[in-house]
Amino acid sequence: MNEEKRTTLRLPEDLHQWPAEQARAAHRSVNSEIVHRLEAERVAVVADDPSP
Repeated sequence: MNEEKRTTLRLPEDLHQWPAEQARAAHRSVNSEIVHRLEAERVAVVADDPSP
C-alpha cells in the first residue's frame, strides 16, 4: 500500500469476534486480517466482472 486511510469501524461484539479469531489463527492483527479479506474479496469480484 502506498497510501493509507485511517477508518474507524464499529462492529457488534459477535461480529468482531470472528475476524479476531481468524487473525489469531493466521498470526495477524485484526486490522491486517480485515485488509487481507477485503483485498481477496476485491480480487474475486473483479474476476467475476463480465464487463469487457
